[in-house]
Order: sequence, then structure tokens, then C-alpha cells
Amino acid sequence: MSYQQFAYTYDRLMEGMPYEEWLRFTKEGWSQFGFQPASVVDLGCGTGNLAIPLSLEGLAVTGIDLSEDMLAVARHKADGQPPGPKSGSLSWVQQDIREWELAEPVDAVICYCDSMNYLLEEQDILEALRQTYQGLKPGGVFLFDVHTPRQLEAYAESQPFFLNEEDVAYIWTSEWDEDRMEIEHALTIFVKDAAAAGTFRRIEEHHIQRAYPLKWLEEQLYEVGFSEVRTAADFHWQMPTGASERAFFAARK
Repeated sequence: MSYQQFAYTYDRLMEGMPYEEWLRFTKEGWSQFGFQPASVVDLGCGTGNLAIPLSLEGLAVTGIDLSEDMLAVARHKADGQPPGPKSGSLSWVQQDIREWELAEPVDAVICYCDSMNYLLEEQDILEALRQTYQGLKPGGVFLFDVHTPRQLEAYAESQPFFLNEEDVAYIWTSEWDEDRMEIEHALTIFVKDAAAAGTFRRIEEHHIQRAYPLKWLEEQLYEVGFSEVRTAADFHWQMPTGASERAFFAARK
């Protein structure tokens, strides 16, 4: 998915996302393995809300995303960020997470904000896991999250969703395919146009996500070669349950 025009409204709509929790969980995940990386890839980096702060902590970060629009926003944000006292390097690459590849392997890879749920076939998941395994140094750690099947079903049960604020509004509906554990979101977004007083731009977005059995995901991580896999749920180091909304995986090469 490319996100297209949505990229320029993304940060406004995602203001409530728990980016600090993802950063905390990432550092805890590395500590779980007694590990401190120097180089990190952020797969599905979006507008850089995790890549940028990690680079400011001294890491060499590469943000990878399929959407050039998302990366354009990320670059703009990064360019406007004053360097910290120990800032590391930061680069942006437009690639598909099923095919990503850098010149040199890295210490760690993260993939958050349910980016893996956008891979709609089992083969897509396998390709992304294989590429990530290949892109890690020996001993490297891969951290990622997914929406659970129950969470996607809950979205369908709770829809439609509405937002009506002074500068932005949306109507969000969802359709659930129980057999495939797949949900299709249709969003109509209205964004205030700063260049034309009293007018709004209309953006239409369609997003499809698929959930996978958590045990199957764990098995595939071992299948591609990871030597140790740990699972967690909802930003805490506890085993996922049937009520968990977001599952996390930590895998070491």
C-alpha cells in the first residue's frame, strides 16, 4: 500500500498513537537479549516517528517504506529536527518489506504499527521474514507487532467510526472476512485546505489488513532460521491471550 495523499495527513490523525510505548518496548526487547545495537532498520517506517528518535539516541537508522509520500514527510521532519548531542545517522529507502535489502547487514530490525498485517498472503509473510533474516547480522534481533485476529474482528464489530474536528474529519467503515481473518477499511477524510479559506480537501483511502494465527507466525520465524523467539502482548512482556489486541514477537538470529 502506498498511502498516497494520506501520508500528508497521517501524523495529524495518528497523534494518539503510542510511539513512546513502542520505543520503550524496543529497548526492553533488546535488553531481553542482553543486546545493544548500533545499526537499526525500521521497516514500514511511515513518517519516521520511531526512526527519528532512535537516530537521535546515537543509532545508525535506515527507514524503509513502500510509500515515497510517507518518506518525503519523514525526510522533511528529520531535516527540521535539531541534532542531539549524540545523534547517529539517518537514511531513507523506498523498498517493499518483502524484498528489502541493504549493502550491509544490520544489528537490529523493527517493524511496528501492524505493518505486517498489510501482507495479505502467507507467502508474503514468509518473504518478509526471510529477507529480514538475511538482512540481520548473526545474533541480530527482529522485533515486530501484529494486530491479533480478535482485534481486527473487534474493529468490524465497532464500526463505523467518525471524527469531526475543526481542521479534519473522517468517516471510517470496515468489512470483515472471517474465513480469511481479513478486514477492509474504507476511509473518507476531509482536511482543511490552508491555501483556500473555508474549503476542505477530500481524500479516499482503502486499507486491507489480514491477521494470522500467532502460533503460525512463531513457527515461521523458526522455519526461516531464527534461533530464539519470544512473544508478548499489548506492550507488556506477558504471553498473548484470546483478548490481546496487539501481539509482539522478538526473534534472534
